[in-house]
Amino acid sequence: MAHNVMNDRRYARTDEWLQIDGSYALVGISDHAQDSLSDIVYVELPGVGDKFDAGQAFGVVESVKAAADVYAPIAGTVTAVNETLADAPQTVNEQPFGAGWLFRLKPDNAADRDALMSAADYEKAIEG
Repeated sequence: MAHNVMNDRRYARTDEWLQIDGSYALVGISDHAQDSLSDIVYVELPGVGDKFDAGQAFGVVESVKAAADVYAPIAGTVTAVNETLADAPQTVNEQPFGAGWLFRLKPDNAADRDALMSAADYEKAIEG
């Protein structure tokens, strides 16, 4: 089954995406991840001001069949969280690359994104 992969983002092996937007970065989970989880019923997000290292768990996405930790793709400080997910966690299923974003962070080093996979590499990884 083909999954959407957005070329304007970088991807972690743990299925999070990162999109640099000026001096900030949006973080979410990939279409592949939301599809694997199926119907998402709860999203536990970090707090504004929380600091994370790359690869550190920042929250949980729970679906009707599983709960999965989600990890910070790069190090940084949370500047905003997607408050709408508290009442509408299914948005992550419906729009994983859009309105279903999880949080925004100020990267410690924006160049860290270069260590993440390109869309093409991520696509190969999830197909393999």
